[in-house]
Amino acid sequence: MKATGIKIDSLVLIFSFIIFAQLLTFVIPQGSFEREPFAKNPSHEIVVAGTYDMLPADEHVSLPLWHFLDAITKGMAEAQDIIFLIFIVGGVIEVVRKTGAIDAALMSAVHKMGHNPSVLILGCFAMFGLGSFTIGMGEEYVPLIPILVSMALVMRMDAMVAMAMVWIPYGIGWGCAGINPFNVLIAQNIAGIPLTSGWEIRALMMLAFLALGFHHTYRYAMRVKNDPSKSLLSDVNYDEGFTPPDDTKMNLTRTMILIVFMAGIGLFIWGSAKYGWYITELNTIFLGIGLVAAMIGRLGATNTSEAFLKGASLMIGAALIVGFARTISVVLADGQILDSIVNSVAQLLQGVPAEVSGIGMLLVQSLCNFFIPSGSGQAFVTMPIMSPLATLTGVPQQTAVLAFQFGDGFTNMFVPTSALLMGGLALGRVPYIAWLRFIMPLMVKILLLASVFIVLSIHFPF
Repeated sequence: MKATGIKIDSLVLIFSFIIFAQLLTFVIPQGSFEREPFAKNPSHEIVVAGTYDMLPADEHVSLPLWHFLDAITKGMAEAQDIIFLIFIVGGVIEVVRKTGAIDAALMSAVHKMGHNPSVLILGCFAMFGLGSFTIGMGEEYVPLIPILVSMALVMRMDAMVAMAMVWIPYGIGWGCAGINPFNVLIAQNIAGIPLTSGWEIRALMMLAFLALGFHHTYRYAMRVKNDPSKSLLSDVNYDEGFTPPDDTKMNLTRTMILIVFMAGIGLFIWGSAKYGWYITELNTIFLGIGLVAAMIGRLGATNTSEAFLKGASLMIGAALIVGFARTISVVLADGQILDSIVNSVAQLLQGVPAEVSGIGMLLVQSLCNFFIPSGSGQAFVTMPIMSPLATLTGVPQQTAVLAFQFGDGFTNMFVPTSALLMGGLALGRVPYIAWLRFIMPLMVKILLLASVFIVLSIHFPF
């Protein structure tokens, strides 16, 4: 169905949240938990359960009215790793596209499965979901967004389908992660249960959630393919940046460039799993891909530079949105109310039946992910509170971990404080409000199924 009514720009919406966050600092009491070094990684601090206390008057922070403007610079600084990733990836992708390799590959793929988009959607769901389920991939998907948008457009679908093929399996993979070191392993360690335990059950849950996501995405894709006016993005212009050139014939040079591109992605996945490589290494690999691709494609120094700068410049909007999104949590932390919010929502679960407590934990973790969109950051703040609370309410520790995972992972698909999501939407030129219209019906189904799994895990511990 075509979007109607008032259009709200993504940056305007995020800026409104920043102002709202500052207004909350004037009405929510300031307080904090005590923290101590995490035994498994002393560089991280963990909340000490039961230590929340209101700050004394002489320690209160009074933010100036214009602090939300100051915080934007701090938010940009804290999100600099993702911002630089977006600029570098954007530049390198344009260099590779300049060689014609990407567009030749796209047209070849479309020619082979243009009448069967279900293969493309299923393939992306399996690949991205497995990457998040295992080693916590997410940033690694950003470079593929322009490619997937181009492919979806050529296959007579829209960019919403491309976004769904990335962010739905990403969120589900994080939500059901079996060995993801950035969320489930941290949470299980805090809860005192064996690391990676229950991964088989989580894998089965992931398949159920992916089936829901595939049905939602495929139904929308077919509706748009049959009637483009039904697209939620029918008013967005994709005439520039996503259309293939006239020459899309595959040749030896372009094949070699694609091999270099895929080898670079594979190298990062291997290094991430074996050596803990992260964004710095990903940037390094992409710069290497760009240089090698330019040499193989004989672009020359000037053409390579111009293509890189053009690609990077197209990412300015996405990069700014990432920085603004990070600013929301910066304001809450600067105003000393982040711990107060977490403590308040946790208090609501005391003294209720196990089933209600388990579902309540899911809702609390989902709410907390709005304020703390980092998976590891949320684990260090909430799990020391939820783990003893689970014991008091008769909820198994594995269920407490599952509630954390579901709340952290699934809401990554729509919370505007997720710099990764907002940056990805900007890359694909998908307005945030349009994305909400697409994703929220699916989120209702996912949260209902998640509640069922939470209750089952209480009665059938794994």
